[in-house]
Amino acid sequence: MVDNVDVTDWVTGVFGLLLIAALCQALCKKVKLPFTVMLVLTGILISQAVEGGLAFLAPLAVLQHAGAEIILFVFLPTLIFESAFNLDVRQLRANLAPILMLAVPGLLISTGLIGVIVHYTTGIPLNYALVLGSILSATDPVAVIALFKQLGAPARLTVLVEGESLFNDATAIVVSKILVGVVVMGTFTGSTALDGSVAFCITFFGGIAVGLVLGGLCGVLLGLVDDDPFIEISLTTIVAYASFVVGEHYLHVSGVMATVAAAVTLGGWGRTKISPSISHLLSEFWEFLAYIANALIFFLVGLRVDLGELNATKGLLVWVIAAMLISRAVVIFGGVPLLRKFAAPVSIRHQAVMYWGGLRGAIALAIALELPAVAGQFSPTANFEYADSFVALVTGAVLFTLLVPGLTIEQLMRRLGLDKPPLSDRFARIDGLLSAQTHALNRIPELQRGGMFSPRVAEAKVTECNDKITTLRDQLNELRSHEMDSEQERRLLFLRAMATEGAFYYQMYKDGHLNETSYRELAHRLTDRMEMVRYDGRVSGIDSNTNRVQRVIGILTRPLEATPIGPALTASRTARAYQVQWGQQQATGHVLDVFDDLIATETSRTQLLQEVRECYQKWHKSSADLIDSTAAQFPEFVTAMQERLADRLVLNAARQTIGKAAQAGSIPHGVAHHMQSQMGKEVRTLSAAPVSALAVNPRELLLQVPFFQDADEQEVNLILGLLREHTASAGDTLIEQGEVGYSLYLIARGVVRVSCQNPDGTERDLGTLLAGDFFGEIAILQRERRTATCRAVTPCSVFRLRKVDLDSIADSCPRLMETLMRVSQDRLASSAASPPHVERGT
Repeated sequence: MVDNVDVTDWVTGVFGLLLIAALCQALCKKVKLPFTVMLVLTGILISQAVEGGLAFLAPLAVLQHAGAEIILFVFLPTLIFESAFNLDVRQLRANLAPILMLAVPGLLISTGLIGVIVHYTTGIPLNYALVLGSILSATDPVAVIALFKQLGAPARLTVLVEGESLFNDATAIVVSKILVGVVVMGTFTGSTALDGSVAFCITFFGGIAVGLVLGGLCGVLLGLVDDDPFIEISLTTIVAYASFVVGEHYLHVSGVMATVAAAVTLGGWGRTKISPSISHLLSEFWEFLAYIANALIFFLVGLRVDLGELNATKGLLVWVIAAMLISRAVVIFGGVPLLRKFAAPVSIRHQAVMYWGGLRGAIALAIALELPAVAGQFSPTANFEYADSFVALVTGAVLFTLLVPGLTIEQLMRRLGLDKPPLSDRFARIDGLLSAQTHALNRIPELQRGGMFSPRVAEAKVTECNDKITTLRDQLNELRSHEMDSEQERRLLFLRAMATEGAFYYQMYKDGHLNETSYRELAHRLTDRMEMVRYDGRVSGIDSNTNRVQRVIGILTRPLEATPIGPALTASRTARAYQVQWGQQQATGHVLDVFDDLIATETSRTQLLQEVRECYQKWHKSSADLIDSTAAQFPEFVTAMQERLADRLVLNAARQTIGKAAQAGSIPHGVAHHMQSQMGKEVRTLSAAPVSALAVNPRELLLQVPFFQDADEQEVNLILGLLREHTASAGDTLIEQGEVGYSLYLIARGVVRVSCQNPDGTERDLGTLLAGDFFGEIAILQRERRTATCRAVTPCSVFRLRKVDLDSIADSCPRLMETLMRVSQDRLASSAASPPHVERGT
């Protein structure tokens, strides 16, 4: 509790500790000591100095008075949100099986093993020992993660260690509360076990549900905000704490899981909701908050260390540490290999680092400090007998993991060869430096002509650049000779090209040339292609991996096409498809420019570079052809898109000019920011596709259809009132063979391919339909199932006449119905010799 501490002492103490933390950070760079270890040791020194009579340091020991609530409700949400928000969502999904195994059954096994070992070696009652086991099973690898980033450890190893920590913190808190309830109640039966299991599931998954809801709501609100750092950063801060407090305090579910779910939601789906110009600032803000929370929380651990108490419990502590190490070994080396069928195998080297890097930290200490309060929730008169002893034992275990594994994990990683970045990162580094040096070398003559330096300096720089280029090429050849064959280099070159493509997509999104939906679809497609290259070595077509979410949305919205909002939905899909193709054309063109420069300078691997270039050339042409096809079918729409592009380019150029003027001091920063903000809003407005330009005149189309050409004015007006406009993207299925037919279609613009399925399951093309053609009338007139499938080859605009509407005008338009029936019968007769027939008109 903190009631007896003066507010001034709190302010002085916290900011004094932050000053010391900054000094520790600087010192760590010189002495090569982990930052968190330095903080704990400094905290111990401050605590001992205050106890030794140095009263002027007393304000610095203020965190000694912080209870578990401070750790759980002040520090923990920040640390969890920052960590989960920056997790690679796809890596998390790919490694979810081992992470969940470690976080749930792994933690339960660890709890049982520690409890049993401690019980039989120390005499602590088993129910109490199990509580201690649940507390010590919560990992907190902050120091290890910092080391991973410093050494460039494999991304998968980082996700495994960090993901386990996020999930098992929640499990440890929930399980420890359930076990404290068992201790207080004094009985454990089958019914108790069942109730505990149900409570665990409700708490764990209830927390996830709360986080998903609040994270989704925050994402929606972020999408409504235009380039405002104060609002966007405030919303993420609010959701980090709101998810924890609402879950833990008000709904009594897992606050940790609520914050994890909210952060992962915003870090994945919600990331594109954040204004691109704010994204970097937001990341720095959360990194700074996490730095403050980590600094104070590890100072707290050090200040809480009571050396006298540790000495008094050293006999027990040895067995507790031994039990902790044994249980961790069983879970990692025994459990992780069992998951080979559910996820990619985790190598023994990774398992070794996961074992030794399972440090304990402030979460375990917070759970231990909260034991009396938790016991009081089950019974107001309850007294948790071992509360003080467990705080000492947990503090000693935390101190051990920080000082022993924490200080030796780097040496272990070096021995296992995990201190080097992956081959792809090393290749990318050398390749990038080589390109940079080559570009610098080519610019020296230009700079010399501009009078930047003398010929003597230019000659020296040319020699220096050539020496660096030679060294880098030697390093690249060394990689090729010992670690990388031609197939690996081919994959790395494709991955480099795709990374360039992805960066270009983000820049287009940032500049307002792609809207959020189009950017998200392009990014998902690109990620799928990169994973295919990385794991299978296959290079798929640029359009072969469509966004699964968009496919599901297409299926769900198909029934809505018959409603009044149907035309708007389908027109929007066509507009999005055009923007996606345009984005692909621009990005592939950029990649081609980059590889043209590489081919011109890197003669040692021309063949591999040329292979990548040919693929991108094919993809570029494919996108360009689809864009040209759309331009032919919807010229007004494409013209409107180009006009909006020109407006965006002009606005972006103006924004850059204003930014430069503000830096030069000719425009006040406040005025410049306001002007840029207004222009940014205009750019985002212009990024929306002009869907209205896809409109078609239905009367002109109707009169192109042969059997409507003789219809009188009344019949034409009746039919026009019944036609429903429908826009289809390239590849969309308009009618499916075998389905019941309820509509006929008139093609306004676009190309439709007719095909049928052969008895052996193969598909056979039957013909091509163009503007003015109609199809689908046989099924609704003859009451048969569809005899063929019709798909849009290009973006199409069609009008649909439903059977129910056709029946409604049968009495009013007998001549028209006779004509339709006659045409239908003629088609059936002409195609009887070679079924199946084609439902089409010319």
